[in-house]
Amino acid sequence: MRKLKLGNSELEVGEISLGCMRINKLEKKDARYVIENAMDTGVDLFDHADIYGAGESESVFAEAIDMNDDVREKMKLQTKCGIRDGYFDFSKDHILESVEGSLKRLKTDYVDSLLLHRPDALFEPEEVAEAFTLLKESGKVRYFGVSNQNPMQIELLKKYLKEDLIVNQMQLSVVHTPMIDAGFNVNMQNDPAVMRDGSIIEYCRLHDISIQAWSPFQHGMIEGPFVGNKAFPQVNSKLKELAEKHGVTDSAIAIAWILRHPANIQPVVGTMNTERMRDIAKASDIELTRQEWYELYTAAGNELP
Repeated sequence: MRKLKLGNSELEVGEISLGCMRINKLEKKDARYVIENAMDTGVDLFDHADIYGAGESESVFAEAIDMNDDVREKMKLQTKCGIRDGYFDFSKDHILESVEGSLKRLKTDYVDSLLLHRPDALFEPEEVAEAFTLLKESGKVRYFGVSNQNPMQIELLKKYLKEDLIVNQMQLSVVHTPMIDAGFNVNMQNDPAVMRDGSIIEYCRLHDISIQAWSPFQHGMIEGPFVGNKAFPQVNSKLKELAEKHGVTDSAIAIAWILRHPANIQPVVGTMNTERMRDIAKASDIELTRQEWYELYTAAGNELP
């Protein structure tokens, strides 16, 4: 698998990562196989959050792999904090408490990256900065990022930070493209022209922030997958056509579409199916042509002006 660097950090990782939200549903031996299989394909960044399985996903992950120093050196661990039961919380105390809990559950002394999970309207950037500084100086977190934030939210936070932000995790799939749509429809009076995120792709490229694409196979937020879904006949027909042409699966083409974008985007794949993970990883060997990329974009129901 090809490598990429996250932001301007020294973190060089496989260009596809594994999201571990559902790993708590597996037995230990099955979870271990999922992790080892992913690493065999070149995946070495594992994405967690303190809320996944109410913390159980982090525990299952560490127990499954029998976490120790040798294992830890072979992988990058990322976790997120800020979502609580019915509200968001970027307070200094919660950030510090959340990291301590994640480190304990993951059986490690540090995480490679910590992301703020969902924007907290009541957050005070000075508090976040204090928490990040303490975590950095203690060696408990190497790098920091955000998730689901727009440029002005990031700028407000950056005003007080000593540390660079290296990641912004955003929802992106071939059928969920608001980050891309507005760029095609500048100065037009149609729905795709509505700027919903403040030109976040361009902002992240300008500021060396890597976008991580969550739910790369989903339509809507929680509605389910579009790959193989009869409700999306045109895009699935095009996925199948390109999959046959390149000798891979439809899912690999869906990921190759994201990887083709020049914004240093890293898909976060949440599958716990080992065979599917091996198939998806083959996306790293494919570079869609410009024409193929646009054909998929329009097959998903998007119109070019």
